[in-house]
Amino acid sequence: MKAIRLRDLLMFLRTTDLNDIMLNFILQKMKRRREASAIILNRYGALEEDVLNALSSINSLMYTIGPLHILAKQIDDENLKAIGSNLWDEELECIEWLNSKEPNSVVYVNFGSIAVMTTEQLIEFAWGLADSGKQFLWITRPDLVVGDSAILPSQFVTQTKERSLIASWCCQEQVLNHPSIGGFLTHSGWNSTIESICAGVPRISWPFFAERQTNCRYCCTEWEIGMEIDSNVKRNEVEKLVRELMDGEKG
Repeated sequence: MKAIRLRDLLMFLRTTDLNDIMLNFILQKMKRRREASAIILNRYGALEEDVLNALSSINSLMYTIGPLHILAKQIDDENLKAIGSNLWDEELECIEWLNSKEPNSVVYVNFGSIAVMTTEQLIEFAWGLADSGKQFLWITRPDLVVGDSAILPSQFVTQTKERSLIASWCCQEQVLNHPSIGGFLTHSGWNSTIESICAGVPRISWPFFAERQTNCRYCCTEWEIGMEIDSNVKRNEVEKLVRELMDGEKG
C-alpha cells in the first residue's frame, strides 16, 4: 500500500493491547484465510489490483465478484429479492423529494447504519451544511448520536427547511443514482464507497471507525474521487468542503 500512513490503517491494527478483541478476531480470520480452499470478495480487480496481487500470495484461489449490489440485480428469485440488505426501514419520500430537484444540485448526507457521533459533531455538521447554502438530503438515524437522540437545533431546521429533507433512512443505491445528487458526505464504509463509485458521485469522507480510514485514503489519494474532512469536525470546514464538492474545480 503506497505511502500509507499509520492513521490510514485499520483502527484495530493500531491498538497497543495484545488482548484487544477485534485484533484477535482479525488474526483468527487471517489464519482461517490461509486454510481456506478459496476466497470470495465483494471487490473488483480493476479497482485494487495491487492489493489483490498481494493477497493472492496468501491464497491463489481468490474470486472478486463485486460489486455485489450490481450482481444482485441479476437475481430472478423473488424470495431472495425480498430479503434486501437494509438494516432500517426506507422512507419513500426521499425519492419523491429528489424528483423535484435540479440535476447535480443536492448533497446526500449519510453516515451509515451503525456509525455514531457526539451531539457537538452533529451540530457542527448541521451548521456547516446550513452555511454552505446547498440543498441536502440528510439521513439521521434515531441512534446516530452517542447516548442521546439525534435532535437537530430548531433554528437550523427552520433556516434550512426550504432546501432540505431530513429522513431516518432511504434506499441508498437509488438515491446515489438519482440525477439530482451532486455529492455525498459519508463515513466511508465499504458499501457506501463502492456504491458511490458505481454511481459516479464524488464524496467528502469522514472516517473514524474500523476500515473506513483505509477506504478514505484510497478514495482521496489513490482514486482521487473524494476529499477528507478532519475527525474533529468544524462547521467552517464542512461549509468549505461542501462548496468545493458542489461548485469547485476539485469537486
